[in-house]
Amino acid sequence: MNEIEQAIQEIEIYGFTLLESVLDSDTAAAMRQALIRCEQEHGTEHTNRGAARHVANLPVMDRIFHQCIDHPRVLPILEHFLEPSLILGSLNSRIVRPGDGFQDLHSDIPAYMLNMDTPVMMNTVWMLDDFTPEIGGTRVVPGSHKSRRAAPPEGFVVQHEVQPTAAAGSVIVFNGQCWHGGGANTGDRNRHALFGHYRKHMLVFQLDPHDGFPPEWWDSLSPRQRQLMRMQNGPGALHAADVHFR
Repeated sequence: MNEIEQAIQEIEIYGFTLLESVLDSDTAAAMRQALIRCEQEHGTEHTNRGAARHVANLPVMDRIFHQCIDHPRVLPILEHFLEPSLILGSLNSRIVRPGDGFQDLHSDIPAYMLNMDTPVMMNTVWMLDDFTPEIGGTRVVPGSHKSRRAAPPEGFVVQHEVQPTAAAGSVIVFNGQCWHGGGANTGDRNRHALFGHYRKHMLVFQLDPHDGFPPEWWDSLSPRQRQLMRMQNGPGALHAADVHFR
């Protein structure tokens, strides 16, 4: 069984998988530095289910992030669950600082869109620091993608969760229905991570990458990146992917 087949089986069973060393250490470090700059220029305070710094729509901020959009070790897994016509719903960042607490466990798919046969959304977490529980690594609840619930029910005590530990450059891929949340950062440095959110083609963008995309970057996009961001018609075709594949 190859890596992609193993990952697909793990997502089917557990709801998530971990791919180690997808980016080499130099690339992960360069991406972290680019993210730090973007956070200083465009970051906002994020309070959704837990405190953190947030940077939105990274494809329009630095070309270094484009390699995450269609990475050959990640994209085939996403295509298996969402079909090749999927879109990149958004590529954002959540930066957990020392003292930031646990993010509430949640699904990224609302209850009315849950599907036990196949998800309508998949997520990727790109680690730009070594992930440990102390630095606030992402937590996931194995099997929760089959719970038929968008979050733990009130009063339910989640006793079985996993907090993957891996080096910078590794990627967690998970079914968007899987309960997950950021960890509490009890360390002495920020935790930097990218979150690539993918959707089936009939859904709208979470953040439209056409908005603010520098036209001079379009030539450097791969054909597949243009497809995933629905930019075959160029960056000036605003909201071209909101409904149909073009």
